[in-house]
Amino acid sequence: MPKEEEKFEFIINHESDIPKYQQLVDGITNSIAENILQKGDLLPSVNVICKTYQLSRDTVFKAYSILKEQNTIESVPNKGYYVAGETRKVLLVLDTFKAYKEVLYHSVVNNLPDNVIIDVQFHHYNIDVFKTIINNGIGKYYKYVVMNFDHRDIAPALLAIASDKLLLIDWNIQADKAQNYVFQDFGKAFYESLTEAVDLFKKYKKIQFVYPDFTNHPWETVEFFKKFCADFGFEYDLITDPKKFNIEKRIAYISVSDRILGHFLEQCKEKDYEPGKDVGFLSYNETPMKKFIYKGISVVSTDFKEIGTKAAAFITHDEETKCYVPTKLIIRESL
Repeated sequence: MPKEEEKFEFIINHESDIPKYQQLVDGITNSIAENILQKGDLLPSVNVICKTYQLSRDTVFKAYSILKEQNTIESVPNKGYYVAGETRKVLLVLDTFKAYKEVLYHSVVNNLPDNVIIDVQFHHYNIDVFKTIINNGIGKYYKYVVMNFDHRDIAPALLAIASDKLLLIDWNIQADKAQNYVFQDFGKAFYESLTEAVDLFKKYKKIQFVYPDFTNHPWETVEFFKKFCADFGFEYDLITDPKKFNIEKRIAYISVSDRILGHFLEQCKEKDYEPGKDVGFLSYNETPMKKFIYKGISVVSTDFKEIGTKAAAFITHDEETKCYVPTKLIIRESL
């Protein structure tokens, strides 16, 4: 067995806002993820850590206790602390934490072995936040699962991550064909889903697509909506100002924002309109509650659970991953 001082080197930043015990926990976990430390390796004793890094015994004991609770290390009386397993940390970068992203997150976590720890962070479509998350994570994780967005600095920010360690998910934008990915199709697949609802849309005199100016939903969905209306002879409007959203009888609404769904249901109540008869509504992105809202909200959505399952498979297997998850139409009473 290599000498412990050759196996484990650690840097304590005494000026950092991160508690020193957490720095020690992260340092050991990262060393295991990078195979610097391996199962069965002896860790430095509490006294050695204290002396080498000028830490109190309480700080080191706290860090080791946390690692023991996580089953990352184990202690043997009169011998010391050993690495118990090959714990690996994965960085999951999402845009925002919405209901359907929660489905994705839990699908990833539930399909991973116990020795994999997920660190989830959100960029909120802010490129500076995105770059900070990526830069701070370089070299600290076993693999990276990243939901990107439309900004020219995305690709350069990801160059420091080895291609076999990076998985892009959700939107095929600013992506390289050589990279691993699990995407959904916001264009053609959306169009094909709408064609399945042609007869339902014919109940209405017009279709209004509500694409609020605050949304980050891909514009190609709007382009394929226009193509659908042209191909099937539907009158349509595009509403980008949510303040102008005012429902009328015999109009079907499509929206990429759940805020608009809320406004729609409020106005239905105020005007005594019945969804699916007086007005129609098709929502983008399935959530666990939409089948229970009113008598059920019709949705067009990819399978976020499946995206999470495929992301988990990428994390646990060293195999190339390149696929699209289908987009489907789910008809309920609102349309």
